[in-house]
Amino acid sequence: MSNPWLKKNPFMSMWLSGANSVVNSARGRMAAEAKRQSTTAVNKAASDMLTFWTDAMTGSTAPKRRRKR
Repeated sequence: MSNPWLKKNPFMSMWLSGANSVVNSARGRMAAEAKRQSTTAVNKAASDMLTFWTDAMTGSTAPKRRRKR
């Protein structure tokens, strides 16, 4: 006598296939968003560092004097 619990269930198979496709789609979207955020953070850090060093190297400019009349 065969065990009925070991029989293949087509409905369970379809449900699991659908669940896997939804989960994989969500995982792909999360990975893409994480990549976008990390790229943005790296670009902002590089820009801030460049601005800091260029400002430090050029120094502050002397304020312009007004002409006396």
